[in-house]
Amino acid sequence: MIRHAKISEIPEIITICKACAAYMISNGIYQWNEHYPSAAAFEKDIERDELFVLEVDKKIIGTVVVSTLVDEEYKPVKWLTPNEQNVYIHRLSIDPDQQGSGYAQKLMDFAENRAKEQGFVSVRLDTFSQNKRNQRFYEKRGYQRLEDIYYPKQSEHPFHCYELVF
Repeated sequence: MIRHAKISEIPEIITICKACAAYMISNGIYQWNEHYPSAAAFEKDIERDELFVLEVDKKIIGTVVVSTLVDEEYKPVKWLTPNEQNVYIHRLSIDPDQQGSGYAQKLMDFAENRAKEQGFVSVRLDTFSQNKRNQRFYEKRGYQRLEDIYYPKQSEHPFHCYELVF
């Protein structure tokens, strides 16, 4: 089941994200760290009704943010569509013990279908340049790689921007 997250679930969500960060680091991918993702970011996501959780057997195993908020880092990017009817995906996570079972696909199907149903023309996101698995994941879904942006608090390496046009 995919549903809106609750403020009371932030500790559980942070636990999943820390497990994801540790898993990525163990694979040489320094994408998430002590600065990101943060409880404060998830609180804002919940206030905006944009954070969703995936539950299996009444246990949260994944998250996705489906947002209309444009991050400052995205503003100079030359996107494929005008900056009007777009959604942005952030903080997609699946508990490492549950990865490889299609749950990330389910969350992305949900996000993309929600965007289409609400009349958006595209989905935009970024993924870490050192995370080849994520890049393949999005490219297989039809996302087109565009330019790079930087998040200095996360890494010296760039993040690739992607867009899926409906």
